[in-house]
Amino acid sequence: MFEQKLINSMKNFNQFIHVLLALALGIACIMVIWDFGARALDAWNAGNATSGFFHALGSLFILWTLSTLISAEMHYLQTGRTSVRVFVEVAMISVIREMIVQPVQVISAPGGSGPIFSPLHYGLLLAALLVIGVVYKLISSTEPVETVEHVTNK
Repeated sequence: MFEQKLINSMKNFNQFIHVLLALALGIACIMVIWDFGARALDAWNAGNATSGFFHALGSLFILWTLSTLISAEMHYLQTGRTSVRVFVEVAMISVIREMIVQPVQVISAPGGSGPIFSPLHYGLLLAALLVIGVVYKLISSTEPVETVEHVTNK
């Protein structure tokens, strides 16, 4: 009897934590959108729209990651299950973001004081993206695809 009460209270506490995580992810999305707007506006006012836009685009990739995590959190709150595909998607988004942001950082660094472009590093990023893509394809073909609408109709 005590064990059952303990298990139930831990389930309720876990549910509460996941609700807090969902709220935090929503607030983080709002902050990233704000950051994107501020960076794009600063770049436009500085007359460096192209480079600034690509830096701001890095913020949008963070928003994409947060959106993926919010979808996973909604799925978990509805079903109690988490998909491995979420972690693979987040890894893929992170590598793509790095591939876009890294060359922009090299080009836009004032006076050459920024990082030096490394073809080896970029090649490793491409290889990582290829491996993650293969893993994503393997996982996608084995996991059933459930949309949010499908889950709510269960």
